[in-house]
Amino acid sequence: MNLINKKVTHKQFGEGSIVKHNDSSVEIHFGSETKLFVFPDVFGKHLKLHDKSDAKILDEIIQKQEMEQKEIELKKEEDKKLQRKKLVLRWEHEKLMKHHKLHPESQMVFWCDKEEQSSSFADWKVFSGEIKSGVNKGKPSKPVRLHQNSAVLLTRRDSSMSEKDRQILGVYMVNENFIGKLCEDGEIPAHSKYRLQLTEQESNQLLFWEYYVNENSPEKTSWNTGKYRYFNNSWLAQILLDIISLKTDPEEKELAQQFFDHFCKMNQLTAQELPKRNGALMRI
Repeated sequence: MNLINKKVTHKQFGEGSIVKHNDSSVEIHFGSETKLFVFPDVFGKHLKLHDKSDAKILDEIIQKQEMEQKEIELKKEEDKKLQRKKLVLRWEHEKLMKHHKLHPESQMVFWCDKEEQSSSFADWKVFSGEIKSGVNKGKPSKPVRLHQNSAVLLTRRDSSMSEKDRQILGVYMVNENFIGKLCEDGEIPAHSKYRLQLTEQESNQLLFWEYYVNENSPEKTSWNTGKYRYFNNSWLAQILLDIISLKTDPEEKELAQQFFDHFCKMNQLTAQELPKRNGALMRI
């Protein structure tokens, strides 16, 4: 808006007229002197325009700028809160990393439905599902046992398959910085390197129940409910060892070997101490 020659009244300097202005300053001539002010901040409390129409337009400009300034300040405050939250999470992360103790069953076996059979490998992550009851009903299930030593075993049992024929589709170590106790969204992302997908032929040769056993019912192959269950560390190592023997592509075989070596190191296991397959199918 053009304010040149517009009449104004200042609380201290009295009446004057605007001789120059831009987006950040306004110059006003008061009789024998000229003063420079910050625009549009000086208007409102200290300076009044005589022209009511211009004054209304200016008020709208000032209100808009005040709203924008409030949004900027609110954003800064939200950023500060976010930074404080990140610092707390980092402190919790470092504390958990420092004092972590290996759990003998800190691996996850996950049941992929038809859609997840492709998305799990496309995105290299799974969702732990939602809590079904209690005060936290509807919230993501927190995979509390998973840590940097943990892997996620991806399995399939389609509606046409018997439970005993559940197949292993692939496996991945969790992301390098993942800690299940701090997972709020239920998303379990994969490690940047240690991730393996099996071919259909390989999956046909790796049946989940040849490794897994429910000690309370050792001869039963029953999943019942839920998207996942925790899995013994040594059983996962056995599976990785068998994947190495199945792989024929030199690069995939090398990656599987590196995966196995890394997993054993993280879980304080050696190949020599691993038992043979002894799951429910091996006991029937």
